Amino acid sequence: METTTTSATSTFEQDIDEGLSAPLKNISSKYFYDDLGSVIFQDIMKMPEYYPTPCEFEILSLQGESIIEKLNFDEPFNIIEFGAGDGIKTRQLLKKLIENQVDFTYVPIDISQKAIDELEANMLGYLPGLKIRSLVGNYFSMIEELSEMEQPGLFLFLGSNIGNYQEQEANDLLEQFNNYMKSGDKILTGFDLQKNPATIRNAYDDSQGITKAFNMNLLQRMNRELGANFKKEFFDFYSHYNPVNGEVRSYLVSLKQQEVYISKIDKSYSFRQNELIWTELSKKYTIAEIESLASNNGFELIEHFLDCKHYFTDSLWTK
Repeated sequence: METTTTSATSTFEQDIDEGLSAPLKNISSKYFYDDLGSVIFQDIMKMPEYYPTPCEFEILSLQGESIIEKLNFDEPFNIIEFGAGDGIKTRQLLKKLIENQVDFTYVPIDISQKAIDELEANMLGYLPGLKIRSLVGNYFSMIEELSEMEQPGLFLFLGSNIGNYQEQEANDLLEQFNNYMKSGDKILTGFDLQKNPATIRNAYDDSQGITKAFNMNLLQRMNRELGANFKKEFFDFYSHYNPVNGEVRSYLVSLKQQEVYISKIDKSYSFRQNELIWTELSKKYTIAEIESLASNNGFELIEHFLDCKHYFTDSLWTK
């Protein structure tokens, strides 16, 4: 077992300064996932309203054999997972592979060392024979290192993470993946599908306030790591789903006119009453949009694996 670490916060100050200085203030959703944020997200995934997790769990549990058949690797390979989280869903697929005596190495990548430590303990406790090589950091910085691996790869980009990227960013990311993948490599990507708008709204603005806490942790993280003086009682949370374009957008709302000082940047930021900080995009796709995304970035669709409600798909592509 090998763990490689790279800096995940080297651009944090710069990104926060740029985001809070922009005409529409914004904080990248990648900064949700410090150690505390990762724990809160585990709570989100357990909410009854939050359907993506059980839908994808169903796919990987019940259709693992079908996914394995479509991989068509005839030699040992790597399974590289971007944003691995707790790995509970992925574990279903890995278990099927081990049961079928497939030779592979699992390479989970997460921005949180704590999340990786827990993932390793959980995976090895459940699958003691698993070969695992963990990487800690932002997967953008890991892609070049991964490209040097000689064995073929199955890349996992699960949990509808692709939906957090604006259209051009999603295309840029997939193009980057494609550039570093070898011919015959596969990628299994999770896509949240468009459905009843009320179902989506309830998943992203829960009555328990867990999603609000997830967003508020961004303010607390800046206080902890950057010496900011945000007062969370002066901010609220708002989420909106647009069923026309399939976008959920989440915001923090300044409840009063205020100044916030960030000591590590040595700069103050002004907030108007009701001014927004955009924190997250979560795009919901149609099947046609998914297939266009694949072909536009040099991939060939192998198959969509959908849950029984057709709320979600893990789509398998090849280079």
